[in-house]
Amino acid sequence: MKNKKIKRSLVFAPAILVVLFLLNSFVVKEKKAWEKTAKGTKSAHVPIIFRSTDGGQTWQDISKGLPENLQREGVWRDGLLANDRGLYLRAGNGVYHSEPNSTTPFWTKEVLSGPQRNIAPGNNGIFAYDFRGQFLKKINGRSEWSPVYANFQEEAVRLNRTIDWMYKNYKEKQVSSLFETTRGTVFIGSNNALYKSNNSGKTWKYVPVGGWVMKIAESNGVLLASSSQGILRSTDDGESWVRVISEGDAGIAVERIDGGFAAIVNNKIAHSNSVHISRDNGKTWNTIGEELQPSWSNSLMGKIGLVQSSSDISSIKQMGKYLICGRSDEIFRSSDMGKTWEKLSLPAIGNFGFDLSVSGNVIYAIPNKGC
Repeated sequence: MKNKKIKRSLVFAPAILVVLFLLNSFVVKEKKAWEKTAKGTKSAHVPIIFRSTDGGQTWQDISKGLPENLQREGVWRDGLLANDRGLYLRAGNGVYHSEPNSTTPFWTKEVLSGPQRNIAPGNNGIFAYDFRGQFLKKINGRSEWSPVYANFQEEAVRLNRTIDWMYKNYKEKQVSSLFETTRGTVFIGSNNALYKSNNSGKTWKYVPVGGWVMKIAESNGVLLASSSQGILRSTDDGESWVRVISEGDAGIAVERIDGGFAAIVNNKIAHSNSVHISRDNGKTWNTIGEELQPSWSNSLMGKIGLVQSSSDISSIKQMGKYLICGRSDEIFRSSDMGKTWEKLSLPAIGNFGFDLSVSGNVIYAIPNKGC
């Protein structure tokens, strides 16, 4: 009996390897075929960004007018922003803007004078910034981008003299995020700290949080932050923070949803990302989306290097009654707050995944290659 089991194992193991080899060969061939088609001639149209107004059932290519090399080079980490004024895309030396109700793809470009690669929403406009703390702001209804927070680096270094690689090389604090609350409080995330201003950047306060802060979300006066320490929560306008979700590693994303928040946290023990929602402004949490975890075959292929992309859950948004959850290889939708999920049909494209942005009843999807 023992010899029979060994023989079966010896037969089954090569079979798995053959299947994985064939799957990998198919992926590589499809990718090469797409890349060959995408190169084509100089005038060939390359899909870059898609829009859906029916909950992800159908998609419209709205890439016309954007740089063709954007598909190859990707978008910077915080280079995509959707709000009630339309879609903003940071690429090349400018910011591209598409009106929210445009029936045909049309983009206007505004050239930036500096290296600010990230964009963030403000109460009355939009910010652009870079990791060295050079900030610009455009007020709604105006055409010019004006420098703001010129005193930030001087104040940040004075308030926190922690020595790290950024300080050694530049004598500055590295900027990882920017967020403005509905009451006008501005937060700038940096090395193991937040810097807070209640007076439009005239003065700053140092708020120790014990790690990086990459993104902040707000709901009913409560703040939530994704950080290297997990998910942090504040109920006093960012004066103090407590950790509400930690599975041993960093918070990946936080988003506002009806009644509270959604959050994604990396679990370094399980080697995967998990999704959590709170309907009481972050007091209590439920884990959802277990069925969206990568299949054993995808996980195994990733671990042994047969595919380059991961199937981890990377984003979650709310659009009306739906939760939209993105993996690097699929996008899913739930109409019952995460109890059940359905896979959305996606545009055919060579990048095996999309970054999502939502405004109102519109979903925007951009290939995540190079982001």
